[in-house]
Amino acid sequence: MSHTHGGAAAQSRPEAAGSRAPGSASPRTDPGSGPRPLPVDGVSVMAIVNRTTDSFFDQGATWELQAAVDRGLAAAAEGAAIIDIGGVKFAPGAPVPAAEEAERVVPVIAALREQAPAVRLSVDTFHASVAREAIAAGADLINDTTCFSDPEMATVVAGTGASVVVTHSLAAPRTELPRPHYDDVVAQVRSRLAEGVALAREAGIAEDRIIVDPGPDLNKSTRQTLELLRRWDEFSGFGLPVLAALSRKDVIGESLGLPKEERLEGSLAAAAWVIARGARILRVHDVRETVRLVRMLEIIDGSRDPVGPLVHNA
Repeated sequence: MSHTHGGAAAQSRPEAAGSRAPGSASPRTDPGSGPRPLPVDGVSVMAIVNRTTDSFFDQGATWELQAAVDRGLAAAAEGAAIIDIGGVKFAPGAPVPAAEEAERVVPVIAALREQAPAVRLSVDTFHASVAREAIAAGADLINDTTCFSDPEMATVVAGTGASVVVTHSLAAPRTELPRPHYDDVVAQVRSRLAEGVALAREAGIAEDRIIVDPGPDLNKSTRQTLELLRRWDEFSGFGLPVLAALSRKDVIGESLGLPKEERLEGSLAAAAWVIARGARILRVHDVRETVRLVRMLEIIDGSRDPVGPLVHNA
């Protein structure tokens, strides 16, 4: 393991994409400042910033533009290497027009690209049009939790040089899949991920710009997700970075019988488990705690030096 990289509001229409938080940037147009490669060594912590009023954990705490930007800056200060900005949650619900989703996420990306230039920026979207605008504003990574449900997505990513997360899920965007069934959940998840990776390659997305996410809890029961975790090392067979999105999810809550507010310790245990089995990006709500977890693991395995001072029995 190498060093960690690092770094409820009222329902209303957010600021338009052209609006700017104090000190924020306009969407960039300089073709020489395109998407940057993601960190390639060690474990990177990806912070979650949602511009929604109904996200399962933050419940609208970062709905307002400045609140979202401030949370991103705080995450960078806490050691996040990547910040993932979302404007629509994965769970079933009414569709959000792509134009409105872009209005939510693009100003945050533009502001963070200017104010936290060392941090990589991701947008959580399944709309190719939103991805295109986000990349123009400064995004480096497209986190598509629907495995290219938009047929234009792979082409947009390839054409801009951005990176992409190929995620396992089954349901159409924003729709429910009751009682998902798998004969062998790991084999079937691997098979669908392989299809997504092949599509990305065929579209011309560079090999070093592809990440896979087995999709814990996405169209999976707790028992099915636990089986993914037990066999997590099998996802390293793609030879690509593996992203783990486990933070405060229902697999943690149902395993321990805890509400979302009390799932930190379980989330950290799950993070340590998947790191030991090849995970290289952790998508989390609790950045400071997760960064400390990763750094301690690195110190134990010798890839990071202790901070010190080393005075105990010295």
